[in-house]
Amino acid sequence: MTTLIAGLDHVQIEAPAGCEPQARAFFADFLGLPELHKPEALRGRGGVWFALPDGRQLHVGVTPDFVPREKGHPALRCLDLAAFQAHCEAHGISCRADAEAGVPRVFLRDPFGNRLEVVEGAHESIPLNAAP
Repeated sequence: MTTLIAGLDHVQIEAPAGCEPQARAFFADFLGLPELHKPEALRGRGGVWFALPDGRQLHVGVTPDFVPREKGHPALRCLDLAAFQAHCEAHGISCRADAEAGVPRVFLRDPFGNRLEVVEGAHESIPLNAAP
């Protein structure tokens, strides 16, 4: 079968109306992600977009009746998890480390209460129908 999906373009997390200053402070200032220009047709909806180093994007979108995501989350990659944890501590951002999924990782919350994961390296990716 021909693969129809070529990759991941972006992830979107939800936030309440008026979230843009906090989103910029967290994702641009704290995480160091450059802000992107949103298409003109979408600017009136609020929210803000950020670039990831691999060319993908993280979108923060405004949603009515916002409720933070407790389980669903984006997982971002970093090269040095200890350095990331020290960065969190230096900025008063609480994070919880574990390695249950086979990779070093931490969980934290964005300013809106959404769950985020940061992993060092990458989760193993072996298709179920792969030959042994």
